[in-house]
Amino acid sequence: MLFKQAQQRRGTFRAVTYYIEYCMARAVLALLAALPRTVASAIGGRLFRLVGPFLKADKIARRNLAQAFPDWGKAKIDATVWEVWDNLGRGAGEFPHANNLNVLDPDGPIETIGLEHLWEAKRKGAFMMVSAHMANWELATTVASQHGCPMTAIYRPADNPWMDRYFRDIRSGFTGKLLPKGRSGMRDAVMTLKEGRPLALLLDQKLNEGMAVPFFGREAMTASAPIEMALRQGAPILPVRIERIEDTRFRVTIHPPLVAPDTDDRQAKVRAILVQYNTLLEAWIRERPGQWFWLHKRWPSEPRTGVLE
Repeated sequence: MLFKQAQQRRGTFRAVTYYIEYCMARAVLALLAALPRTVASAIGGRLFRLVGPFLKADKIARRNLAQAFPDWGKAKIDATVWEVWDNLGRGAGEFPHANNLNVLDPDGPIETIGLEHLWEAKRKGAFMMVSAHMANWELATTVASQHGCPMTAIYRPADNPWMDRYFRDIRSGFTGKLLPKGRSGMRDAVMTLKEGRPLALLLDQKLNEGMAVPFFGREAMTASAPIEMALRQGAPILPVRIERIEDTRFRVTIHPPLVAPDTDDRQAKVRAILVQYNTLLEAWIRERPGQWFWLHKRWPSEPRTGVLE
């Protein structure tokens, strides 16, 4: 079944390549799973710091940082990109251990702030948690799930169907249900809220549609459909911040719901919510710039900069 899926996506040669990639990745992930979480995290960070600078994404990160922080010099950008690769590698090393975390342990690795906002939203019925690719972003749904509120989450399926199944198997341990990004997933997301169940998504990726909203001084296309969907259902929208405090210790902060203006103009309401969220996200990133995913082309154009010359 998975082989046929791979064939349909890329052809026979690509299907074989996918399977080889999967076997190699599973071997590495099995080794990381056998190690203590702190050791796996450190190994992942070191590996990504070694390999990352040779990838095309490294230049994208540097260009993004130079545009977002025009007063930074090369040394500051170098240090931040180093942190970006370290954080991503640590997240990869921690992923096989995701289902072994206990967020309820007061002496555990995760500190949670703002649970009262989660309880209040849950009491009202359907709600939406919005977060970003910061620190170990899987923790938002982990915290909610272990506090008795399993989330339905929208995610981007991996191109490799074997890896996609592995990722879904792991995520199923801390997420109530997974919906693939796209039209079918969005239809199921609407039903999720209509049925009074909570929904989680990451709201910081570039889109070719949506609404242009300021982000680090530039217009950035931001997903508007999920916000409009939540407003139609009267579902509170809770921003959630994840911070890596030290190595494998984290802080998860659940913020109060974003507030829409009192107007009959639905588009104005959606835009106001998105502006609030992007403003909040930008503040988070400015505090811990090395923990955001600078490797993707978030803005519609990526101007050239002398920092990379």
